[in-house]
Amino acid sequence: METKAYYTYIVRCSDDSLYTGYTTNLKKRLHEHNEGKNGAKYTRSRRPVTLVYFEKHDTKHDAMSREALIKQLSRRQKDKLIEGREKEKQ
Repeated sequence: METKAYYTYIVRCSDDSLYTGYTTNLKKRLHEHNEGKNGAKYTRSRRPVTLVYFEKHDTKHDAMSREALIKQLSRRQKDKLIEGREKEKQ
């Protein structure tokens, strides 16, 4: 049986602000932020958005908890989190 994955993510908006959320489908959620009516109110006036960071979690609770924690970080701390992920890809 396949288990459902949950993701905590950060998108960079066109005004360079950051938005953090959680989802079960990153591709669909990114599309919603950029095109759909189900995107967050915050991102609607700041399109397009670009996915800059995500983490995979086993439970909705874990993803939501991490989202709350990331939202409490300063912009500098969020930038370091994103930058750290970029370094991992290299």
